Amino acid sequence: MAVVLSLSGSPSPTSRTARLLRHLDARLTLQGHEVIPLDARSLPADALLGADLRHPAIVEVAELLARVDGLVVGTPVYKAAYSGLLKSLLDLLPQYALSGKTVLPLATGGSTAHVLAIDYALRPVLSSMGAQHITPGWFVLDRDIQVQPDGSVVLADAVAEPLEQIVDLFSLELSSGQRVLKPVA
Repeated sequence: MAVVLSLSGSPSPTSRTARLLRHLDARLTLQGHEVIPLDARSLPADALLGADLRHPAIVEVAELLARVDGLVVGTPVYKAAYSGLLKSLLDLLPQYALSGKTVLPLATGGSTAHVLAIDYALRPVLSSMGAQHITPGWFVLDRDIQVQPDGSVVLADAVAEPLEQIVDLFSLELSSGQRVLKPVA
C-alpha cells in the first residue's frame, strides 16, 4: 500500500491536533498504509526561524516528503489561518514538494468561525506546492476531541463517522495509485 507522512503543525506538546492525527494514523495503518508521524514542533527552531534550507533536519523532511505517496497535514487554527509553525516549515520545502502527492488537510479550533481556514488559507498553499489531489478536508472543534488518561482520543459522535469517511476517501485515493509526474523546473 501507500506510504503516508502525517504532519502536525501544532506548536503545543499537549496538542489535540497531534493527538487527532495519531488517532487517524491508526486507522490508515489498519487499512494497510505505512504511516510516518512527524510533529513540526520537533524540528529545530533555529532552522525554521532562520530559514536554513540546508539544515539536516529540513533536508531530511524534504527527502522524506519526496519518498511518500500521501500527506495528512493537521494544524490548529490561529487567527483564521494555519499555524505559523506549519507555515515556517512549508516555506522551507521545495516549491513542488507535493507534486504527485495526495493530501488530506485537517484543522482543529475552538470555534466554527474558523471552519473555512482549510479552504481559504491551507488549501491554496498545498495546491501551489503541486499537490496532485487534495481530498476534502475536515475541521474539528477542540471540544469534540476528548483526550483520555492513557493519551488515546475519543471523538464526539457527530464528528467520528464523517471524519472516518474523509480518511477512508483519502485512503481510497492513495490506493488508486495514480501519480502525476513532477513538473519540469
